Amino acid sequence: MRGYNYRTDDQDDAFDRLPAWESLVVEGVGEVIEFWGFKRNMGRVWGLLYLRDQPMSAAELQEALDLSKGAVSMITRDLEQWSVVERVRPAGQSIWHFVAKVDFVEMISRVLKEREQNLVERVKLGLADAERLAREAKADKAVIERIARMRRLADFMDQALSVFLRTARLDVSKTREVLK
Repeated sequence: MRGYNYRTDDQDDAFDRLPAWESLVVEGVGEVIEFWGFKRNMGRVWGLLYLRDQPMSAAELQEALDLSKGAVSMITRDLEQWSVVERVRPAGQSIWHFVAKVDFVEMISRVLKEREQNLVERVKLGLADAERLAREAKADKAVIERIARMRRLADFMDQALSVFLRTARLDVSKTREVLK
């Protein structure tokens, strides 16, 4: 297990640019986000924005996290598309800055809807095609029935995910108090 203190050689400079406590948080968020299948640096950028709780320019993010200008541009665009970061222009400033959004239920629901629900839909279509092809090929009835069961399970998962996304009511009041 790598743990929060794990870092590769190319991360040494970035780790040393921030206070140790800030680095541990930022790297920890990066690891969690990477585990979920996103780019690690997306988590690092969001984590820093969340932790500092103030608008930061692309140049400030670039400097703090030792990222290239192009990397910050792509990452912030991705984070905006996922609706977890917002672009703002502080009063009296001509440069855009970024702030972290903090509605965790909304963020998780969006990921489930856009990523997992699309995956389930693709699996459903693939299983329907497999069942049709197996029938056309006159495959063994037991095999066709197994495919049909898998397709029904995928249908159920799709319905369950849809119901969850429509009705998700999670009491995060204690979480919100902790994260204020």
